[in-house]
Amino acid sequence: MKTFLLLTISLFLLTGLAFSQGSSTTNGGNDSAKTEKPKRVSFRPTKDQITEAQTKLKAAGTYAGEADGKYNNDLRAAIRKFQETNGLTKTGSLNRATLEKMEITLTEQQRTIPAPESSYAKEKEDKPEKAKSDKPKRTIFRATKDQIKEAQRMLKAGGMYNGEETGQLSKETRDGLKKYQETNGLSVTGTLNQATLEKMGIALTDKQKADAAAAQ
Repeated sequence: MKTFLLLTISLFLLTGLAFSQGSSTTNGGNDSAKTEKPKRVSFRPTKDQITEAQTKLKAAGTYAGEADGKYNNDLRAAIRKFQETNGLTKTGSLNRATLEKMEITLTEQQRTIPAPESSYAKEKEDKPEKAKSDKPKRTIFRATKDQIKEAQRMLKAGGMYNGEETGQLSKETRDGLKKYQETNGLSVTGTLNQATLEKMGIALTDKQKADAAAAQ
């Protein structure tokens, strides 16, 4: 009888222990499943992209600050103006939709992050104020690679630039342009805008001439 009781108690204890371990394993599995949710990746512009955006907005006359690759209140306000003009949601940030609209190249990582639908402004219905959106968009002036090379060559000859003739608006090129603009009574923007090209005697393309005529 004692043997039977001992066997019964032992069996009961073993069953309880096994059940307890099974529950712990199940709970642990559930907890780990909860924590393994994919993290949402945030879209962030690079410093070079911010600098390029500042340069483009400055050339368009909507931003008057420095092209330093940093966000500031003036830059956010200029971005909002650009977004409003180009049918984007006014966020004041350089999201994917805004960079693409500005024709600024995305990084490989950024290309994997889709632009949310909320980045694009919804058209307002039943409002007669549509005439505002019918105004021609102001074209951002862009110097060609050959024009930048020629400008670099001239700046180099004038001792205002000592880099290579790359055809790219590097920081050194912008610094050289600022010196040239200051010396020649031009607005100091550090960009190769129409006024600077004409002052340097660098010919405009037919498209640049057409855009300039349309803006007048």
